[in-house]
Amino acid sequence: MPSKKKDQAKADSNNKAPQKKSAVKILIKVLCFILCAVLGLGVGAFIYVYKTLGAVGFVNTPFVSASQYETIDFDNLDDIDLESGDVASSWKDGGHTRVYVNKKYPIKKVSQKDSKVENILVFGVDSRGTNDVTCRADAILIVSIDKRRDCVKMISLMRDTGVKIEGKSSTDKLTHAYAYGGVGLLINTINDNFGLDIQRFVMLDFGSSSNLIDMVGGIDIDVTAGEVKFANQNINEENALLGTNVPLLTHGGRQTLSGVQATSWARIRSLDSDYVRSGRQRTLAISLMHKVASYKWTAKIALLEDSAGMFETNMNSKDMMRLATDAVDVLGEVKEYRAPADGMFKVQDKPWMMIVDWNKQLPDLHRFIWEEE
Repeated sequence: MPSKKKDQAKADSNNKAPQKKSAVKILIKVLCFILCAVLGLGVGAFIYVYKTLGAVGFVNTPFVSASQYETIDFDNLDDIDLESGDVASSWKDGGHTRVYVNKKYPIKKVSQKDSKVENILVFGVDSRGTNDVTCRADAILIVSIDKRRDCVKMISLMRDTGVKIEGKSSTDKLTHAYAYGGVGLLINTINDNFGLDIQRFVMLDFGSSSNLIDMVGGIDIDVTAGEVKFANQNINEENALLGTNVPLLTHGGRQTLSGVQATSWARIRSLDSDYVRSGRQRTLAISLMHKVASYKWTAKIALLEDSAGMFETNMNSKDMMRLATDAVDVLGEVKEYRAPADGMFKVQDKPWMMIVDWNKQLPDLHRFIWEEE
């Protein structure tokens, strides 16, 4: 009888080990997806690392209920001019920009619309120095983990979208919400205007993605002949700011780009439009996903550890484990969307802004995220 108990205990132990190993693999897979998805933002990148894998730039952001939020006396923002001013201060002090948390603008609690669909805000800032905290949100991406339909969705929100911002009497650009009131006002502005349920975020800055892309040995991108000139202009700018000597691109075609080359390509604006630019950002994200996906999971852990502490988030270890559980088997398919979508906005010249037809845009966006009828 003792022998049978011993054999059973050994069998139970053997069964637990694979389960534990599988859970670790799932966690690493989710972490790497989030890492890859955000690295395509052009001005920066992020990685969200579970605390046992490295140091996490955790940010404690205040939350209030909807009823409490209604009692807050917000500042009048009409006299603040964000159309001018220097946001290109030199990046000479190293490090990364801290996330801007303004306690006057807490995150308004909203209920998750579908327990199997989690929407996370990932955004970059146009800061070029670690002290340039109250800068604009340059790239705004919603990463939607859809457990119900086993896929991940990436939604680019155009920075120049005209939205209603708390404290502004007239329509203003989405990009300005972060500079006005930090991450809380940015999240609330997105939720209120786009009808979303975001509570969690990851913020990245100008230099992080370049470093991370270099860590993986560069990424493969198809560069058009017309893009070469404008990518090189951005490379020259970064070389001047950073005191580096990154080589310029010499030709179009598919090629391996370094971190600065890749982010310079993704930041091109003069050639075409912000719509095309957002497409470059998503292309960069997917290319990096493929690169990291080719790594063995032990190499992925090493990458996560090496880049821990470079990024900031309000997701804690419990949030991360929940994401790991929810995202099992959904990372094989990635769907893309841009808002406002074609045919759902008109352009205002002064100031340049995208005026959205919300009656068309909201149902279309919600169909994409939640597949509502």
